[in-house]
Amino acid sequence: MRIIVVGDVHNDIENLIQFLDRVKSLSPDVIVFSGDFIDIGITIRGFTWIDVSKVVLEELIALNVPILAIPGNHDKDIVPLLEERGISIHGSGKILGDVGFYGFGGAKTPFGTPLEPEEEELEAGLRKAYERVKNAKIKVQVTHNPPYNTKLDRISSGAHVGSKVVRKIIEELQPNVAICAHIHEARGVDTIDHTKIVNAGRFPEGYCGVIDIDISSSNVSAKIVNLI
Repeated sequence: MRIIVVGDVHNDIENLIQFLDRVKSLSPDVIVFSGDFIDIGITIRGFTWIDVSKVVLEELIALNVPILAIPGNHDKDIVPLLEERGISIHGSGKILGDVGFYGFGGAKTPFGTPLEPEEEELEAGLRKAYERVKNAKIKVQVTHNPPYNTKLDRISSGAHVGSKVVRKIIEELQPNVAICAHIHEARGVDTIDHTKIVNAGRFPEGYCGVIDIDISSSNVSAKIVNLI
């Protein structure tokens, strides 16, 4: 299975459309959106945040492959839309073939954005979601917040700002893959024990994650691709 990871669009519809055309050439089996369809600090004249989210979703759906998504810290108001479209794995899980995807969105920031779950809520949501997919051969965890103390949660000052709960759950449940986002400058690939971790960075800057899973052997390879 080939998973393409897209995230942190932050209202940038123009570049989203440009780069999604190039995603087709990567032959995805499923696309995972790792949060932040919108940005409450950015407005587009004549568009509401729901309008922007619908445009992003329609462009993703046009690729004609399964889409799974969680909300980012800006996306609280569009959680019902994701559920209505049947693509949400926020506090839930879905199994595609032999692969179970489970997740929980939002992330803590210093800015008081709309969806900032406490660590206890995040842990409860991930555990509940995991129960939906625990019998799948391969498991993929999806959070907006990266796990603490990795290459993928380091901001420009060098400080680690990820979630200790996300790391705890990875260490305990040992999913084959953990997808995250949120810290744009920390895009890349890392590992915790046997779990491959991917932060794809900002898609409107041309970056996406490519994850290949060999179902028979459970081997995982991952990389960040620049579509420019």
